[in-house]
Order: sequence, then C-alpha cells, then structure tokens
Amino acid sequence: MPLAERLQGARRFSAAMLEWSRGRGKIIIIVHDNPDPDCLASALALRHLFISKTGEEPLIAFSGMIGRSENLIMAKVLEIPLVPLEIVDLSEYGVVCMLDTQPGTGNNSFDPAAVVDIVIDHHTLRERTKECRWVDVKDDYGVTATIIYEYLLAQGLHIDAKLATAIFYAIKSDTQDLGREANLPDREAYLELFTVVDKQLLYQITNPCQPVEYFRTIRRTLDNARIYDRAIVVDMQRVAYPELVAEMADFLLRLEGVEAVLACGEYLSALILSIRTNSQEMNAGEMVRRVVKGLGVGG
Repeated sequence: MPLAERLQGARRFSAAMLEWSRGRGKIIIIVHDNPDPDCLASALALRHLFISKTGEEPLIAFSGMIGRSENLIMAKVLEIPLVPLEIVDLSEYGVVCMLDTQPGTGNNSFDPAAVVDIVIDHHTLRERTKECRWVDVKDDYGVTATIIYEYLLAQGLHIDAKLATAIFYAIKSDTQDLGREANLPDREAYLELFTVVDKQLLYQITNPCQPVEYFRTIRRTLDNARIYDRAIVVDMQRVAYPELVAEMADFLLRLEGVEAVLACGEYLSALILSIRTNSQEMNAGEMVRRVVKGLGVGG
C-alpha cells in the first residue's frame, strides 16, 4: 500500500484515539518486560504524540531490566524517561496504553485481567486484544515504532533528531538493517529518517563498551553450540540478562550455511528461548509458540 493511503488510515485512527483520550486523565504507556529498542522508540514516539496533541505527558513503565549495553546507552543518550511498573499506582491513570506487546501474552508484567485501552503492536493479533477499545495491530509491519512514526507523519508533527534516532535505531535493530522481517513501511521510514538521525548518538548506541561477562558469554556460547544440518542449537546456561539469549542467537546465525538457531539460557528461575532464522519460509515467532505451548509464553 502506498504511503499516502497508509497515512490516511493512520490519521483516522490516531485522531479518533487522541480525541477519545482527551479529558480522561493521566496516561501510562506500558511496554514488554526487558524492553528492546522497538519498545523504547515506540514509547518515546507515542509520548511525543500525546504531549503534542493532548498536553498530557505520559509515563513510560516497564518491568524486568534493560541489560543489553546498546539499549542502556539508547535510553541514556536519547533521554527516554522510564519508570519501573512495580512502583506505579495504576489507579491514578485514566488511559492505559500497551506497545509492542499485548494483554495476557506473558511477556509483560501487567495484570492480564486489568483494562487496557490502547494496544499498538506488530505481532500476531491475540484474542484478548480484541476486547480493548483502541487496537492497531499490524503484523505486516516489521517494527511497532514504524506504525507510530506514521501517526506522527499523519498528524503533521515535527520529529527532532533524538526521536528520529530512536525510531531509526529500532528499525535498524529489529530488522537487522532491513534484512529480516522488514516490509515496505519499515524500509521507507528507515530511509527517510536517516537524513535526520544524529549520527554521533547513533554511533554511541551501536558501539557501546561491553563488560567482561559479555565476552565470557560469547566463549561459553561457542563452546556449547552444536550444529545439526543447517541449524544450530545452544544451551548458554546462566546469562547475565535475558536479552543476551536473542543476541547470541543473532550472532550464531551469521555462520555460513546456517538457516536457523535455537538458543536457550537460564535467567533467575526462568528459561529464556530464542529462535532466529534467515529463511523466508520459517516463522520464528510461530516456532517459539509451538515449542513452549503448555510450558510458557512466546511469539
């Protein structure tokens, strides 16, 4: 679908959502646990939309931790205000938004029985989500931040260098520089935003210093990795933070001749799984759901 047509839909949805939100009180934006760049950029962009159009300044809340160095630097240099969900009094908020996740998926710590008003996501639509008042779930987009970027365009809002850098990096990170699960909207946003990005800040985000444990994890991952035909399976054992499992899966996927990686690691009392593939015929999210069915959550 051409950009002009997509922006018409984005304008209708965002205008109606904003009008409904006015006068309902404080706004909270909830992202999935252990937030990644898409969570961070999406929340920052939606916050900008609400501030510009309603005057309300939303709170961005998350659970878990931000462990990956790139994500920590991103939150710091782009000045993304984050608050632990556990210390928030939810009764104070009249509008509850959920980004890059959905109610009851298990990858967010929000009460699955509580009311969520607004859901914006790029993953498969869940049945529970259909009960929410405002739903914009587009699984033909590679990144949630791209969906909200189009709201900003549709509403004629200025996107400064820091916000552009956040959205650009979210697309860059989630799609591996447009090489994985990137569709036309993501490609167009990526190319358009590149001209506005603060290149120095982007360099800081993409080239952070790493702690010693990071390199120990790489060695342990390589020692434990096993190749089965065109797939790699690796038990990383204990990891310092949950995102390391997906990061190492991406790392191993670069091995010549490999089409899929299944990585697992233990964080606290949880077993973290990540499946990565470079095959257009495989759906990694669906594969994870099948693997953990009856045992946990994934997708």
